[in-house]
Amino acid sequence: MPSIEIKLNGAATRLNVDPQQLLVETLRRELGLTGTHVGCDTSQCGACTVLLDGQAVKSCSLLTVQADGHEVTTIEGIGSPQAMHPVQQAFVECHGLQCGFCTPGMIMATLDLLRHNPKPDDAAIEQALQGNLCRCTGYVNIVAAVRRAADTLNAR
Repeated sequence: MPSIEIKLNGAATRLNVDPQQLLVETLRRELGLTGTHVGCDTSQCGACTVLLDGQAVKSCSLLTVQADGHEVTTIEGIGSPQAMHPVQQAFVECHGLQCGFCTPGMIMATLDLLRHNPKPDDAAIEQALQGNLCRCTGYVNIVAAVRRAADTLNAR
């Protein structure tokens, strides 16, 4: 099995991985980072979204070996229940989640959006999140959460 090195949630990590294993499987099964969800296995739902070098990617469509030498950030790497990231806090405050299954992917996609566009309008938010499906909320509160997160981050 090949050995790879990644920076995972800020920490240098060396792994021996099956060359055919998907990043989402490595995160969940090998590393116990279960915040990255498996929803569809076809890159359609976005529940598995993580940041690879700051860019939102669907970890169900990326082999772990492809992450060698890169930085991977999961939902566990951006905040905690005691110290939530402003995007996480905005999703809570705006009720941008219900069952929570899609939420980690939505938050990771939002982080990528706000890195590129710190003041997105609703159309930009909707476009950035079109690869993340939610079956519960109807998206109104998710869009409101992204707007609030942008306002909070811009006020810093």
